[in-house]
Amino acid sequence: MEVELGQAVKMFFGNSSLEMVFFEAIANSLDADATEINICIEAKAFSQPETLTIHISDNGVGFTGIRYNKFSKLFDVDESSHKGLGRLVYLCYFDSVKVTSCYEKTHKIEFEFNEAFNTEKAIKSDVREAESGTKISMSGYLKSKLWKQDYINPEKLKGRILEEFYPRLFQLKEDGKNIVISISSKIEHKEQTTILDQEDIPAFEKIELDNSVNFFDKFYLYYSIESVDIKNSTLLAAITVDNRTKKIDLIAQENFIAGYKMIFLLYSDWFKGKVDFSRQNLTTSDWEKKTFQNIQTKFRKKVAGIIEEKIPKVKDRNEGTKKYLIDKYPHLSNYFNSDSEDIGYISKNDVLKRAQDQFFKAQKDLLEASSLSDEQYKKSLELSSMALTEYILFRQKTIENLKGTNKENSEADIHNLFASMKRLFIKENSTNDLYRNCAWLLDDKYMTYESVLSDREMGEVVNFITQGDTIEDNDRPDIALIFSNNPSKSDFFDVVIVELKKRGIPLEENIKVITQLEKRARKLMQYYQNKIQRIWFYGIIEFNDEIELALSGEYKELYSTGKMYYRETMVAIQKSPEIKLPIGVFIMDLDSIVNDADCRNSVFFKTYKK
Repeated sequence: MEVELGQAVKMFFGNSSLEMVFFEAIANSLDADATEINICIEAKAFSQPETLTIHISDNGVGFTGIRYNKFSKLFDVDESSHKGLGRLVYLCYFDSVKVTSCYEKTHKIEFEFNEAFNTEKAIKSDVREAESGTKISMSGYLKSKLWKQDYINPEKLKGRILEEFYPRLFQLKEDGKNIVISISSKIEHKEQTTILDQEDIPAFEKIELDNSVNFFDKFYLYYSIESVDIKNSTLLAAITVDNRTKKIDLIAQENFIAGYKMIFLLYSDWFKGKVDFSRQNLTTSDWEKKTFQNIQTKFRKKVAGIIEEKIPKVKDRNEGTKKYLIDKYPHLSNYFNSDSEDIGYISKNDVLKRAQDQFFKAQKDLLEASSLSDEQYKKSLELSSMALTEYILFRQKTIENLKGTNKENSEADIHNLFASMKRLFIKENSTNDLYRNCAWLLDDKYMTYESVLSDREMGEVVNFITQGDTIEDNDRPDIALIFSNNPSKSDFFDVVIVELKKRGIPLEENIKVITQLEKRARKLMQYYQNKIQRIWFYGIIEFNDEIELALSGEYKELYSTGKMYYRETMVAIQKSPEIKLPIGVFIMDLDSIVNDADCRNSVFFKTYKK
């Protein structure tokens, strides 16, 4: 053979599976006009893959001179439906592939197919009258294990052979040819046998699909739906390429319909040759990709219509799915309605993504318009409602995530829910930062911020406040928030300092939050009544009886939906002469913060839904 086989095997079948060995052997047998194919699988145990042997025999015309010459030359094919490479998959899995074939009643050929295969080493002989046919014996399994026992289980293998060859077996049945494939195995002294024959090929119904691809190629859908035991439920949706099937994601696994065996096959000459050499992937040019997407959409819609006609309960289920999506994402309801034919067939995530893509495209189209017509203005009102709702939904999801935190979550996990760490958020970019900065968790008034410094150095905070003062301090407050006015444009503004602690830590670690806040105060109070008109210090921790007991001695409990304690204390900001200034410190329960935010957000969400 003129091609280096070892390299060709790796190039074309590097991602193959063992079942492809059977597929290629069966395809070759059918090409040789075989009507009987026998597969025999043997192994001492599943845990001893090196003992695996496979014997495949048929009653085809055998390796005639012409067929042997074609076998000896890679890529030597009669038409595009053949690739001329299938036999290479044998060498992915077996060191020894021995072939014995009788042809034309009196001729016999024997050879070993391996990486050193040489056409001259074949042994040809004359025999007395013998039945034509070929036997392939494979041994010397090359892999370290059997990745799936299904590959050598007769019943499972039968199902996969049917799925792969439905188009060809159905056509042969239509032509009056009875194909029988016998599959047997002997593993760990257990024997199993099954037979595939024309009774396994359903009576397909056929309909023609509307074709807008071109004037020449027609598209036909062959389908079969039959009621079966739940354990035998199957679904195959595939296009037929060169008399083989290529599965496509027509119906998501989450939408699988139990209790039925359903087969949907799309036939067209348009698909001819559109598969790679290993038959594992479709090959379409860039300009054909959009055409294929349109074909797939029509295929899905036709299949959906057939399923809902044959199985009415599916329509009710899909309506339930649609209602669920609209209830959960009301701002996308119009897009769910326009995409309703796919709901219940593609995954919920895909439905949601498509609706969001349409939503964002509509926003973009409007925002880039130089002027708005009456119709566009009406649409802009609708879109602004959707945008607000999506933001409210995001806030609710953030609240739920914060509720779900526990002692296993780090302080950084909690911090990032309030505001992405190491970030500086400024007012000019507030719209872009809506989904990164959640200062509203503390109070919605803080969304009027001028800037938010999240886990940034204290020196940077002071510099930002003073618009010029430089201090060396790499200590980092969790969150520093400047709001009400811009320090560069106003004499006075407000500051909020927040320190966070994770859940489940001991009393001593929680109490450190007070020390940290006082430390921040010493740096900032120097600018009090000079640049800073008001300043708030928040410590956010998880409360328990021990914490409350420790706080109740010096702190006063304030009214809240949750737990909140307050203390005003004097902090020395200068030693000589001594200067002390009062500061107010709020110690709040993390759950109180969450519950308050939940109450505020739920008002908007419930109002919109109603």
